Amino acid sequence: MSSDNLPIGRRVARWRVRRSMTQQMLADRLRRSKSWVDKIERGARALDRYSVIQEVAHVLRVDPEVLLGQQRSTPAGTPEGVDDIRAALARYDIPQAAQQTDELRRQVGYAWLSYQHAHYGQLVRLLPSLLDAAQAAQAQELRVQAYRITSSLLVKLGEADLAWLAADRAMSAAGDDPILAATATISVAQALRASSRDRLALTVTQTAANRILPPLSHPADHEVGGLRGDQIARQPHDQRGEGEGEGKGAPSRQRSAGDWAVGGTLLVQAALAAAGCGEHRRADALIDRAAGVAASLRGYDDPHRISFGATAVELARVLVAAQRGDAVEALRRHSTIVRREGWRRLPAEYRGAYLVNVARACLQVGDLRGAARALVDADSVAPAEVRCRSLARTVIADVARAQPAPAGVARLATVVGLTR
Repeated sequence: MSSDNLPIGRRVARWRVRRSMTQQMLADRLRRSKSWVDKIERGARALDRYSVIQEVAHVLRVDPEVLLGQQRSTPAGTPEGVDDIRAALARYDIPQAAQQTDELRRQVGYAWLSYQHAHYGQLVRLLPSLLDAAQAAQAQELRVQAYRITSSLLVKLGEADLAWLAADRAMSAAGDDPILAATATISVAQALRASSRDRLALTVTQTAANRILPPLSHPADHEVGGLRGDQIARQPHDQRGEGEGEGKGAPSRQRSAGDWAVGGTLLVQAALAAAGCGEHRRADALIDRAAGVAASLRGYDDPHRISFGATAVELARVLVAAQRGDAVEALRRHSTIVRREGWRRLPAEYRGAYLVNVARACLQVGDLRGAARALVDADSVAPAEVRCRSLARTVIADVARAQPAPAGVARLATVVGLTR
């Protein structure tokens, strides 16, 4: 079996041995048990969290891509296979034999890893079969996740309307589960924003966030009702108020930190949509409220794959400031946040996408050097964000028109095929 075909646990074991480490030594450095390491290496326990893979890779002194068995080279241009995804979304005949839930869970986990690590070409090839399997799945959560991954990728590839369809499928699959519906709403909002329908995105995200989060005690209270993380975890009732046949304070399952993080992500999406509508004060208020949610979370391990936290909120502040034309404030915040540990812990996809947006913001205010630097950094972090997305290609083309073109951008223009 070649190195690329090895299970991730076997790769961990190989690199551990190369580093002359015992299982106990690796466990101690990861602050985990020896049993945990042993199960990972034997494949008895899935290693499917991006943040955990990052930690293991850091201790083993390798790039996370090495553990994932993925090549660093990324071809330019939109990956082929979108039509196959479209065909999979158009199939309504449910297969007779449903896939085992555990196997589907592994496939969904691997698809998330491919997305978070910005391996879009690989994900395009995986999704048609994953969608077929998800269509027949009994596990509601896995169906929702499969459609969410599909929608997120299609937004990246410039297929906003098809992304909206996939997000709508996620909403349908969520049924009456409020948290699954909220995660699907995140995908709906991203697809709407990609379609320049910011007003609709603002409406759906605020509505969904208010169903999950406790009401503000007054408009100036940006700390999500002043709740701390321990208070959030103990909330016994759904504080959505009246609606959908439920009376105010109707019993519901307890909200976890992960649930509140979904609400915080919805607020971030609402803030970006508000900025897109030109409602900058509203965007700032929504970001402040999201910051209150982030500050309340403790021990949050991102079960919904949304990468929410204080760093994500601060990145959104940069984009909101840039949207309202405050380039000085945006660049000041940007230069601070990218030096923090929280920045390095974000998935490569998240960082790459943010940097492309920063490049566009720099370009809008005439900062060609800043735009070039952000593009080069994005290509280093997540090459597919620069080489596969039409948005990045447009920014590269605009920056490359400068004479002389800033360092690094001429090379990128050649890589993505923008020069003769």
